[in-house]
Amino acid sequence: MNVELVSIGNELLLGYTIDTNAAFFAREAAALGIRVVRRATVGDGADEIAAAVREGLERTGAVITSGGLGPTADDLTKQSIAAIFGRGMFLDESIVESLKARWKARGWPGELPKANRNQALIPEGATIIRNDHGSAPGIWLEDEHGRWVAMLPGVPREFRGMAREQLLPTLTARRGAEAGLVVRSRTLRLTGVAESALADALGDLAKDPLGVQLAYLPSWPGVDLRLTVYDAPAADAAALLDRAEAALRERVGRWVYGTDDADLAAIVLELLRTRGFRIAVAESCTGGMLGMRLTAIPGSSDVVDGGTIAYANHVKVRELGVREETLRAHGAVSEETAREMAAGVRARFGVDVGVSITGVAGPGGG
Repeated sequence: MNVELVSIGNELLLGYTIDTNAAFFAREAAALGIRVVRRATVGDGADEIAAAVREGLERTGAVITSGGLGPTADDLTKQSIAAIFGRGMFLDESIVESLKARWKARGWPGELPKANRNQALIPEGATIIRNDHGSAPGIWLEDEHGRWVAMLPGVPREFRGMAREQLLPTLTARRGAEAGLVVRSRTLRLTGVAESALADALGDLAKDPLGVQLAYLPSWPGVDLRLTVYDAPAADAAALLDRAEAALRERVGRWVYGTDDADLAAIVLELLRTRGFRIAVAESCTGGMLGMRLTAIPGSSDVVDGGTIAYANHVKVRELGVREETLRAHGAVSEETAREMAAGVRARFGVDVGVSITGVAGPGGG
């Protein structure tokens, strides 16, 4: 099953709010074999919403929207989409009553505001998607050709709860013969190698190894290689991923430190722990970031002793024993200085491993 997502809200386009709903749904859907083939973000205008949904219906016939179901004047999702289907709107009194009960149960003063009654306006012929996490009901609207739109609130807690509890089970049931097919991904996490060098090392496996789709995902810790299998039975998908992973490891295994959600700092700490080693860090340009990465891992205290932020050269000399002649001859940003910093912090803390960082991180650096 292929679906499209339309996220609605001016705040998304302005960049003040990050669209986490779309990323969440794409991951959850893929695990069930449902492919998100296109994502769009539009503002609160009725014409913008209608255009994005109409285009999605023409391509896939299956659209999920997020946002625009609230009580205020800028919440135009329902009306915009009802017009596409040629449906009018009616006030669902059962929803009005549930809104009144919710208002009273929360102890808010006065009667239910008139604006909230907008949440009870429902397109004719629609099916309600129950919302156990907020006030705005979701809506399922379908035409005689089987084309449908599922409208969910944009509040992340509501969107995620309704997607898991209501929408995804409905979509799974509608898949029919496709129900046994899944989308599966596996990520190899690498460090110490550039993306371009990695492609060279992979050679003929650099693109879709053994029929499995391969994506390169560079970031500051390293490069991730994501393998994905589409529309295959679960057992076959697992076997294909195993074969592709083994083939990649033969070429680039020396840079692989883990899979999927593996954390480089956690793996380093575990390696130290199994060897009975303790570590201390000396940082110049990173100003404590390495220490923070290590100590952010639960249980790090049995491995990490501490560290020194030696930002200025005189601190490198006084606290870490870096020689002034080393700084004069090679500068603070040099392998020679880094070596003396690492040796100095190891000696000062009396640990097995000392790690140092020196460099240029500012906007005027080289």
